[in-house]
Amino acid sequence: MRSLRYFFVLLLLTTLFGCSTITETPPVRTSITPTSKGPTLYTAKGCFSSMLNLAQRWSPDAMPFHMESEANADATGQDGKATVWRAFFASRSRGTMKTVSCSGSRLPTSPALGFSDTPEMAYPANVPAAIFDPVSFQTDSDKAYAVTLEHGGAPFIKKDPQQPVVYLLDWDAKRKQLLWSVIYGKSQTDRQGFCVVDAKTGAFTSAGK
Repeated sequence: MRSLRYFFVLLLLTTLFGCSTITETPPVRTSITPTSKGPTLYTAKGCFSSMLNLAQRWSPDAMPFHMESEANADATGQDGKATVWRAFFASRSRGTMKTVSCSGSRLPTSPALGFSDTPEMAYPANVPAAIFDPVSFQTDSDKAYAVTLEHGGAPFIKKDPQQPVVYLLDWDAKRKQLLWSVIYGKSQTDRQGFCVVDAKTGAFTSAGK
């Protein structure tokens, strides 16, 4: 199943972040001017362009290969919005990757308010096949969420108004599609169900538990 493949990729990346040798590249940090003293919620596209620009300042050939939201005490992730988004970028010329965060959260467990990135590190062999063209990213997370409500998501929200929702954006190399996996739960392993939406056309693709 695609969702399990995505989980494997995320598990691999988590292991990599814990074990890889870090190249001493100073992280880049920029600020977001919040609209209030409370948390600021964003859709994925509301952060993505600035994240891409920041990554390409690090390396001009940097391209995305994964994006995900964080469900936390600030926001459940419903309506396609979150206070924290992370995008993963790879540079073929450097053979390395880094993560860029977009944060509207002041929670101590979340990335610092604004845009920040991690030091670069070597990427695993499967990353180049996961790289996608940003032009393929046409359907924002709020639109993807709306599609899921029509394909099994609505009952979860009706049952639990605080139902966490997490968003994963990944390239399906076999089908040559950029896909949203909308997870009704805190993670892939702790979910009530999921729905897959084409991130270019916005079309429903599949759903399951």
